[in-house]
Amino acid sequence: MMNELDEFEYINKLYEVYKNGLTDKQIYIMDRYYIYNLSLSEISKEIKISRNAVSDAIKHAKLKLIDFEEKFHLLAKIENLVKMVEKSSLTDKEKKELIEALYYGI
Repeated sequence: MMNELDEFEYINKLYEVYKNGLTDKQIYIMDRYYIYNLSLSEISKEIKISRNAVSDAIKHAKLKLIDFEEKFHLLAKIENLVKMVEKSSLTDKEKKELIEALYYGI
């Protein structure tokens, strides 16, 4: 079982990998919650929906992200490749560029 901080970090990683599989509304809400660190209340005021609706949108998006990872294992594969890059004899700059390309695309 993950603690709250570990779960937040895990979902954030999944979000970076699979965010394009979410709806525009889910992306908007997840950006505000996970990237801009806004509270549920702040998000609900911004987009004029209830705090509960924001919470539900986040829960559904999280489940969708977890489902994507269970089906495709992309995050696990990326993290495996990152470990290999970190162990390699590449320069720190090359490692950094390669790791960024793995997470964010070329």
